[in-house]
Parts: sequence; structure tokens; C-alpha cells
Amino acid sequence: MSRIKQEIEKRILVLDGAMGTMLQQYNFSEDDFRGERFKDYPSSLKGNNDLLSLTQPKAIAEIHTKYFEAGADIVETNTFSGTTIAMADYDMEDLVYELNFESAKIAKQVADRFTKANPEQPRFVAGSIGPTNKTASLSPDVNRPEYRAITFNELRIAYKQQVEALIDGGVDVLLVETIFDTLNAKAALFAIEEVKEERHIDIPIMVSGTITDASGRTLSGQTVEAFLTSVSHIPLLSVGFNCALGAQQLKPYLQRLSNETEFYTSAHPNAGLPNAFGEYDESPAQMQQYIEDYLKDNLINIIGGCCGTSPAHIKAIAEVAKRYNPRLIQELA
Repeated sequence: MSRIKQEIEKRILVLDGAMGTMLQQYNFSEDDFRGERFKDYPSSLKGNNDLLSLTQPKAIAEIHTKYFEAGADIVETNTFSGTTIAMADYDMEDLVYELNFESAKIAKQVADRFTKANPEQPRFVAGSIGPTNKTASLSPDVNRPEYRAITFNELRIAYKQQVEALIDGGVDVLLVETIFDTLNAKAALFAIEEVKEERHIDIPIMVSGTITDASGRTLSGQTVEAFLTSVSHIPLLSVGFNCALGAQQLKPYLQRLSNETEFYTSAHPNAGLPNAFGEYDESPAQMQQYIEDYLKDNLINIIGGCCGTSPAHIKAIAEVAKRYNPRLIQELA
């Protein structure tokens, strides 16, 4: 039995906060993104956060360290865009395996250090698998509704490469997150199952969708219940929601999810909704208050933060999570 499965039965597990929010504080220049190795690369590389695992590994390790110090049980690898599909924007498809492998290795080294220092609170690494920048269910061209920019098979192949590298790098769990198109997620889950079968391994899987607005649907039009049905054919460690909404706005959808699933549940909401400048204003204290409402209502097993959250937010969340028992899984009638 995976150690994370043992821990999730005992307590609410805390996930880390935003990687991007933390990286912005470093103000890395184009030269910083390039490092010595890519100084003559023909494409512009600024903004390719995943690349920083190769060119600025100390900063990535430092961010993981800050989240563990704040009380996180799980940190996510710096691999949100770690597929050939997303890396095509930077002409870096060939680096995908290395990016994922090194990102996993950095996070795992930090996690192991914390586990060794306090074996009573083991720390874990979740391999972050983002949605890519293409969608298999919707056409990007309003004049051609039948057109698709990507196929299921292309997604499956890209995800499989990412999954293999994350596992080789030492992740404890795979997190398919920020799902706006469930068909993309199904390709990722298919790829994970393929790798598990080929390698004769079992690795826990977390799935986290995104409710994009007050209609309570994903971008590809699914309700909470439809999303859940679409991913429940695979044995998951947890299912949940992240991004798009703040903790307060996300609660009704988590309530519905919690009522309908026998999987553990997770949430990592944004620090409120973005302001006119695209920044997030919700303070750690405010977010802690909203998260406490989840805990009082017994909605959650894994809790963390997404856009706009920092170690201060995670510290506040970890403090309140300690005071509550994890959600008990009810057998559905």
C-alpha cells in the first residue's frame, strides 16, 4: 500500500500553492531563462517556467522548500506544461523527457530531506500534468465547428512520455490537473494506465478539474456530476477541482462532488478572483476562513492553493487543516 494512501486516512493532506506566483517574484530575465546552456537558442524562452528546472534549479528547489516549511505534505513538480504539445511554443519538444525527469528529481530530493528530518510527517511529490494548450472536444475556429487542433491519440502519446519521465524522476503520485476538457484528461488517464500496465506498477492518481464560471461547468460543458462520471472508470486516489475560482466560489461545486463520489476529494482554489490587473488579492487569513468552511462541512481530504497563493496562504491553510478530521468516504447507495 502506498504511503500516501496510509497518510490520507489519518489526516487532511496539504498540497502546495502556486509555482508561477512564486517564480514571478524572481523577475527572471530572458538571459536567466536561457542560462548558459541555451544562451544561443533561436527562440525566445522567457515565460517557459518548466525550463527553469534546467536553467535555475536552485530557485525551483527553494520554492519547494518554502512550501514544505509552510506545512505542505505534497508539492507539485514544475511540469505543468511538460508535454511536447505545450513545449512546441518554444521549439523545445525534444527536451520534454529531461524537463520532467529533472523537475521530479528536484522535488523528490527536497521532499526526502523533509521526511528524513521528520519521519512522522512524510512528504510527497505529485507529478503535475497540465491540460496542454489544445482541446480535443472543441474547435478553436468558430467558423469550423467540426475542426479539432489535436487528436486523442496525439494527446495520449504526449502524455505517455511525460508520465514515464515523471515516474523515472521519482514522483509518488500523478496529478492530472486544471482539466477544462475531460477528453484531454481521459487521454492522460489512458496513457497512465498504459504505463502502469507495461511496467507492472501501481501509482496513485489524483484528478482535478476546473469549473470555469458560475454556470458550474467545465469549459467543454460538463457539469460536476458529468465530469465525475467521465473519470470514475479508473481507480483514483482523489478527484477534485482547482483554479478558475476562489475558495468561496468553489464551495458549492465541491459540495456536489463530495456527495457523489467514493474517492477522496481535493481542492486547490485560487486566492480569490483576479482583479482588473490580473492579480489575486485574497489574503491568507481570508482564504483560511473560506477553507475552514470546507472542513466544517467535511468536504475535503486534500487541500492546497492555485493561482495567487504563496507559502503564507499554505501556512494558514495547514494550520486550520490540523484542527479537523478528513472527510469520511460514504458508500453511495
